Formats: sequence, structure tokens, C-alpha cells
Amino acid sequence: MRYCSLGSGSRGNGTLIEQGASRVLVDCGFSLRATEQRLRQAGTSGDQLSAILVTHEHSDHIQGVAKLARRYELPVYLTPGTGYALREEAGLDIRHVDLHGRFVVGELEVTPVAVPHDAREPCQYIFDNGRQRLGVLTDTGTITPWIVEQYADLDALFLEANYDPHMLSSGPYPAFLKARVGGNLGHLSNQQAAGFLRIAGLERLRHIAVAHISEKNNRPELALAALQDALTDWSGELLLAQQDQGLPWQSIQ
Repeated sequence: MRYCSLGSGSRGNGTLIEQGASRVLVDCGFSLRATEQRLRQAGTSGDQLSAILVTHEHSDHIQGVAKLARRYELPVYLTPGTGYALREEAGLDIRHVDLHGRFVVGELEVTPVAVPHDAREPCQYIFDNGRQRLGVLTDTGTITPWIVEQYADLDALFLEANYDPHMLSSGPYPAFLKARVGGNLGHLSNQQAAGFLRIAGLERLRHIAVAHISEKNNRPELALAALQDALTDWSGELLLAQQDQGLPWQSIQ
């Protein structure tokens, strides 16, 4: 299995996961033109995708979903609540995700995981090829016991570290937006992400990609430092998924 990021942040998100001939795109928060360009930079194209999986309906995750799916006749997997909020189902091959069950896309078994976020029915995803497990966990306001249980025993983790609390509190956002980002239905701070790693099972974990870093309320070096403090005795690789550069393909061995 391998994965890469087309870009991660408040201006657009897209994550590719590949196993054999199966290649899925988790979210598509860029315009169609930008998505196609980013796919080319990753050495692929829309007609090589197997499906689009949507986590929730915020624009930085769904902006290009409908147009990409229509152009390349791709199935779109999302929860019924996200589908209702998307309001662009006409002409799309919609596959509703049951948060209580797994589903299969080609050679990948996918487990949807309900997460606390200010959307209609948000979820994140874990991918399993029978030997390795990759978890994608962003846009989550707090770490729940269910998340801890589901994200145990991973080989790779694509993890949000969205904001630094001091930068958020002293930054340019209005009060209501600061409360939203830092609330239980908002995003994970650097410290919350680090706290999750302290209680997660790290024995199998070889890759951690730090993702969805706020450009106004965080800095990559702050996010990396916070997570490194939680990984003192860990021997894996800590990576960075950026807004413009994304993250190159990473193979999970």
C-alpha cells in the first residue's frame, strides 16, 4: 500500500491511497483544473481513480468532488448526511457509507469512523489491504474513546495538527471562529494530536504524516515539535503534508 497528499489545509484537501490497481481519492477540495494538475504531479490522472471518498461537506473537502466524479464517471462514497449537505447528487454514482460497517473498493477494505466535527455526518477512514493499515484522521474536534479503539495497530497515520492554541487565541480570527476551531467540534491542536499519539499503539506505526496545518494559526515547526515530544522512543518517520506541495508518495512496508 502507498499514499500521498495532493495538498492539505484550509485551502483544499485531497489524499490518494493505492493498493495494486485500486486507487482512491479521499476528499477533493480543489477546483477540477487544480485537481487534475495535482494528480498529474502525483503521476496519475482522474481516469486511473477507482472512487472518491468524502469525509464531510466543507468546501475545502468537496469543492471538486462532483465535477471530478462526473468527468471520470467515478463512484462517490459518503454518509447520507454528507450527501444531503452536498446537494449535488444529480448525475452522480452515490454510494452511501454505513458508519457501522466496512466496505470494499477494489483491493482496499475501508472502515469509516465517526468523528466529532461541525458537519452533518462526518467521518474519517481506515484502509486495510490484509497486511497493512493506514488511518486518515483530520477535521476532528476531540479524540474520543471510539477513535482510540479504531485507530489502534496502524502501520501509517495521516494525522491533523491544525492549530497552536496561543496562535489561535492571539490571531486574526473573530471570536466566534476561534471558538469553532478550538471547540469540541472543531479541529485538533498540536497538543491534542500529540496526546493522541501518547495513548495510541505505536508498535506497528512506521509513518506519521502531519496534516491540515492552519496557515494562520500554526507553523509546521510547532506542529512537528509537539508531535516529536510525544514520540521520544519511536523509530518511525515523521512527515509533513503541506498545502501547496502536498506529500510525495509514501510506501508502507
